Amino acid sequence: MNRLAITTDAAMMSPIALFVQADIVVKGVIIALLLASIWTWTIIIGQWLSLGKTARDSDAFERDFTKADDVEAFARSHQASKVPSAQIFQAGFAEWRASTKTSPIDKDATRSRLSTVLSSSIASEIDRLSDRLNVLATVGAVAPFVGLFGTVWGIMRSFTGIAQAQNTSLAVVAPGIAEALFATALGLFAAIPAVVAYNRFGHRLNRIEARLGRFADGFHATLSRELDAL
Repeated sequence: MNRLAITTDAAMMSPIALFVQADIVVKGVIIALLLASIWTWTIIIGQWLSLGKTARDSDAFERDFTKADDVEAFARSHQASKVPSAQIFQAGFAEWRASTKTSPIDKDATRSRLSTVLSSSIASEIDRLSDRLNVLATVGAVAPFVGLFGTVWGIMRSFTGIAQAQNTSLAVVAPGIAEALFATALGLFAAIPAVVAYNRFGHRLNRIEARLGRFADGFHATLSRELDAL
């Protein structure tokens, strides 16, 4: 009989049972945190795949660029590419053509404009790649406090149950406390992966930005040599 009672009590403390027993406020907190967690993992997986593909495609593009003998032909063959390195290349090459189509050519002004365009293009590509990271930062910062709100509400409900029943036994207090702790756990479950992923992706984006900067410097040097030959 005691074993049956223990089993029943354990079933009542399961996550599903805690959700069913919770009041509307705590249920709303639980649903919000579960949705935030699903959204977070969707972004993490999508960003992980996207950044991995970006790195591989950038490797291939930059290898092709280092082997190219004709910049004009290379630009035509890669004009449809959406790789960040290709976008920087296209922006810089478009500015180079615009600056060199008239005579006489102001070489110093052309180099200055090329540097500005390449830097702006790098910033645009990094902004595009980091578009959804603000969601991870928001979830990481807000989810623990949402869980804490559910915790406070559950504890208030427990005290209300104590006052109504005029009984401080564990059977009266346990359901509300369990709901409170469940909301706290869900808040941490949503926040911890978001914070870890945000920091990790931030590091990867910093590396990509440095890589794009090196590519832009090399491309600027190539176009500068072309200018000297004009």
